[in-house]
Amino acid sequence: MVQLPAADIRRAVRAGLEEDLGEGDLTTTALFSKPVPAQASIIAQQPMVVAGLAAAVQTFLMVDPSLRLTTHTHDGDHIPTGAALLDIEGDGRSILRAERIALNFLQHLSGIATLTNAFCQAVRHTPARILDTRKTLPGWRSLQKWAVALGGGTNHRFSLGDGLLIKDNHLALLQKGRQAVRTACRLAHRDISRAVPLIVEVESLADVRQALAGKADIILLDNMTPAMVKQAVALIRRRAIVEVSGGITLQNVQAMAQAGADRISIGALTHSAPAATMSLELTPVRPQRRPRR
Repeated sequence: MVQLPAADIRRAVRAGLEEDLGEGDLTTTALFSKPVPAQASIIAQQPMVVAGLAAAVQTFLMVDPSLRLTTHTHDGDHIPTGAALLDIEGDGRSILRAERIALNFLQHLSGIATLTNAFCQAVRHTPARILDTRKTLPGWRSLQKWAVALGGGTNHRFSLGDGLLIKDNHLALLQKGRQAVRTACRLAHRDISRAVPLIVEVESLADVRQALAGKADIILLDNMTPAMVKQAVALIRRRAIVEVSGGITLQNVQAMAQAGADRISIGALTHSAPAATMSLELTPVRPQRRPRR
């Protein structure tokens, strides 16, 4: 079961509402001086994996705790076009004030979950797992990684303190030339103070050999073609976990998995996922007339 980042959701909702409502809602205040009974529904305009519904609910209730909410689905559910996610009843002014922030959470996070699921489906007949990266929006990392998990993906590092990942710029800063990978591995092993994996990013078969000699736990093949990945996998011979990254698309991810990758990390899951399309449809509720006696 995917754990809900409840505290981070509350923090993000408060920040979003402060950003949008910090100076009030001039339009709604100008048009409506009294409560206006209304009902609204959030409707999916495409098939999607739902993510962010918990944040949307929090948004409406933070704006107006008296709103009555009915959820028709759950975070992580697959829903078709036309499905209702959430019904809201109460003061239409409150619904208008919460609308944009609630939809921002739902559209962005459902977009991530939906794209992640598409990648997972593309490799479903292989052992490969789909991972995210740290390429997330500042302040939104736990929410975006939650959406990845809801879509069926696996979370990579949450922070720089979650594991040792030696990348190209670390190697450049070492200034060790052709022995940079092996030197970096030796230094990393010497300094590891707790049980975390050593991941080394490589760009050539020569670097793969150095990573193996340096006893890397995971060898990350960066921007390699499926043919090169297959060669690297044959060289590694299960002595390390094989991860691939860089330039991964829905068109080539299956080939990467079939080449022997154990893990496929994709920055686009969080930095380039298109927003899921949905709308909030609002209608006023007319008071019922009392029959004349």
